[in-house]
Amino acid sequence: MKKLRLTTMQRIAMGFLGIILLGGVLLWLPICNQKPIAFFDSLFTSVSAVCVTGLVTIVPAEQFTLLGKLVLLLLIQIGGLGVIACTIAFFLALRRRITMKERVVIQQAYGLDTLTGLVRFIIRILKGTLLIEGIGAVLFSLQFIPEYGVYPGIGYGIFHAISAFCNAGIDILGQNSFIDYVGSPLVNLTTMFLIVMGGLGFPVWHDIHVNTKKVLKGRKPKGRLIKRLGLQSKIVLTMTAALLLLGTAGFFLLEYNNPETMKNFSLGQKLMASGFQSVTTRTAGFAAVPQGGLTEGSKLLGCVLMFIGGSPAGTAGGVKTTTIAMLLLTALSVLRGRKDTECFGRKLDDSIVRSGITITLVTFLFWLIGTGVITVLEPRAEYLDIMYETTSAIGTVGLSADLTPSLSRASQVVLMILMYAGRIGPMTMALVFAGKARAGTQFRELPEKRIMLG
Repeated sequence: MKKLRLTTMQRIAMGFLGIILLGGVLLWLPICNQKPIAFFDSLFTSVSAVCVTGLVTIVPAEQFTLLGKLVLLLLIQIGGLGVIACTIAFFLALRRRITMKERVVIQQAYGLDTLTGLVRFIIRILKGTLLIEGIGAVLFSLQFIPEYGVYPGIGYGIFHAISAFCNAGIDILGQNSFIDYVGSPLVNLTTMFLIVMGGLGFPVWHDIHVNTKKVLKGRKPKGRLIKRLGLQSKIVLTMTAALLLLGTAGFFLLEYNNPETMKNFSLGQKLMASGFQSVTTRTAGFAAVPQGGLTEGSKLLGCVLMFIGGSPAGTAGGVKTTTIAMLLLTALSVLRGRKDTECFGRKLDDSIVRSGITITLVTFLFWLIGTGVITVLEPRAEYLDIMYETTSAIGTVGLSADLTPSLSRASQVVLMILMYAGRIGPMTMALVFAGKARAGTQFRELPEKRIMLG
């Protein structure tokens, strides 16, 4: 028999699926629960944790024991770092040599251009993750220790630091999430910092780290640090800043006089809550204001931000900032009558443009089908609330308009599929079933024809 060979995409998909099933079984065990739990609910929670989404059908703080919360935390960490990075970390801990095949998998999983320095790249990811989560845990502990005591406060700090950095949005504070801390700059700013850092993407970290070292060692002038960054880093940082500012302004204006969310806040609290809402929709899932009380305009704005998500090769979901930037730049080039998609004095490869269009279209189709199915299954639910839940699922955000727990099991299965597809990527999902291209099909030259558009 021929040996079964899996593509990198299939390995990633199967890896996530295996962790999800194992997590569902572990969370179902009586030792992990304070009260009986249906296997479906434990599986749904496992999907949400591994896919770093945050949608839940139960209240984790009330459902799980300490062991259950530790299992949940481990699932979030694996989901945030990714199966590949966690596997390599395990091999490194065992002092096992990383083979060439495994290096190729790392290269393809993170979209890198070279096979050199891949192990160092993974080690930097792990060290950077530990450092940032550690900083977040210390800052959170300053808030939680006075409330819960030393050891519980440290535990709460560690859990929420990992959940925030991994953009998971799962908390163990109860049904109110972070709503009780809407006036706390420490909790809000720490959470926003962790979410943004996790959502930038590990390659951007690497680029900033390398160029910063060169500046500090005097090899490069300080004023050229930004110019020395790679094209992806420039696009990610620009899009991240623009979306955060636009989102903050949008939520501030739309919720300013909403009595169910921010009307009674001070000006400073309104600005902080608006900034938090803008950050958490990209794709963390913590709530500082009741999501069910948002205006229709805010829910629609939230859907747009959730669909875009964070940046590639990070802990965030969505179609990614670079994909949206590429689409905008392509449209701008067409309107200007230019043939190529240009950015920061560089031309984007045509294959990248085609991939970006495909990712956006496939993700939209997944979302559209999921929304349509739940609309049929839940005729009494508000359409905008359904759209909010499905966008939250496909974008692995986890914000809920208080609808997910009340949905039927069939609708919750749809959300599970959307969360899984959103975490591994809808395009990856399609490639899992497509497999490898047939030999020779990639290089066929066909007659060129034109069709009418618009």
